[in-house]
Amino acid sequence: MPNTKNQIINIPNILALIRILMAPLMFWIILTPEFFTNQGIHITWVYYLAALLFVLASTTDFFDGYIARMLDQTTLLGKILDPLADKMLTIGAFLALMMTGDANPWAIYIIIVRELFITGLRTVAVAEGIDVSASFAGKVKTVTQMIAIGFLIMHWSLQEYVYFEVDNALLWFAVILTVYSGIEYLIGFTKALKEK
Repeated sequence: MPNTKNQIINIPNILALIRILMAPLMFWIILTPEFFTNQGIHITWVYYLAALLFVLASTTDFFDGYIARMLDQTTLLGKILDPLADKMLTIGAFLALMMTGDANPWAIYIIIVRELFITGLRTVAVAEGIDVSASFAGKVKTVTQMIAIGFLIMHWSLQEYVYFEVDNALLWFAVILTVYSGIEYLIGFTKALKEK
């Protein structure tokens, strides 16, 4: 059987590359809706298009990890591409929504600082040979961020049904989970470093 660990071109890596290509396209659509509205396309359809791209890209995130584990196609390139694609997608969406005034700048700042800090810690962990897997809180954080992005892209505040803006509430809930999971990762990293 061929050694898939050293393969560069495999299904998980291709899916990660697709996600990397979709991220700037979604970023552009969110920032330049007038390109479509000037052609007579209703703004709601522009929101749908950006949201569809985000959902499709997010789906590839699930499948590339699942396939890599199922077919034992985890590669060094994949370990680099997967988190890069994730950050390009989520941070790109958050930045675009902030630039259009649809997301609170402080919320986005906190999320980005946390992501950069944890990425730095993960780099140190790899260099030290420490394995600190993503916690349940980290996975919930990712899902919550994605749901919040979807609601913000679609401008679903649902304020006519509830007494608060659902999209912004989801964003701040994502911020709380982002900070909490970051602290949890830092504690796990510190503990693993001491044990080593």
